[in-house]
Amino acid sequence: MSSYGKAFTLMRDAAQGPWRDYTRHAFVEGMKDGSLPRKAFLHYLRQDYVFLIHFSRAWALAVVKSETHEEMLAAARTVNGLISEEMKLHIGICEAEGIPQDQLFATPERAENLAYTRYVLEAGYSGDLLDLLAALAPCVMGYGEIGTRLAADATSNIHRDWINTYASDDYQAACVAVGELLDSALTRRIGSNFEASPRWNRLCQTFRTATELEVNFWQMGLTP
Repeated sequence: MSSYGKAFTLMRDAAQGPWRDYTRHAFVEGMKDGSLPRKAFLHYLRQDYVFLIHFSRAWALAVVKSETHEEMLAAARTVNGLISEEMKLHIGICEAEGIPQDQLFATPERAENLAYTRYVLEAGYSGDLLDLLAALAPCVMGYGEIGTRLAADATSNIHRDWINTYASDDYQAACVAVGELLDSALTRRIGSNFEASPRWNRLCQTFRTATELEVNFWQMGLTP
């Protein structure tokens, strides 16, 4: 079982093709061997900064959808990690490349970015915490898996700042915490045998769709 929990492992296994396309995308492999053009990386980074703004809002929505203090704490910690830590990476790299923060914040949103972020927010607006977490999980845990693999296998140091962010103990701990939140939220609302629930297939489909939108996001990164 994945170190990110039972539900995540089952959802990932149910979306094997898209998950492989996402975590082994040409963009990711280009970061691994240093062949990714810098222009493409900076284009992606600017879009990802905009993505994280909406992703933070979606995690704030998880606080609204929570039913316990523990769920609220877990969601709030994730919001804080995104705003206080992860976005710092983007700001720092872009500033070093001559892209100031106000310009970064004003980046026009690409259609692929808009489609993904609004899909996640809509899952939360129209559903409960389970629908929202199923849409949020691919980004959180996928980057955790990618960061871990690239930290071990990268043959270039060009993107080491990015790799180290997602391979870090802090980010990996966040992945574990989100996995625990997903498991406990499912158990609380459906029961410990949640994969036998009528809702399970729909939650897996939400996870799969979000994963497919991640694939599209990488592809967008390759076309500045």
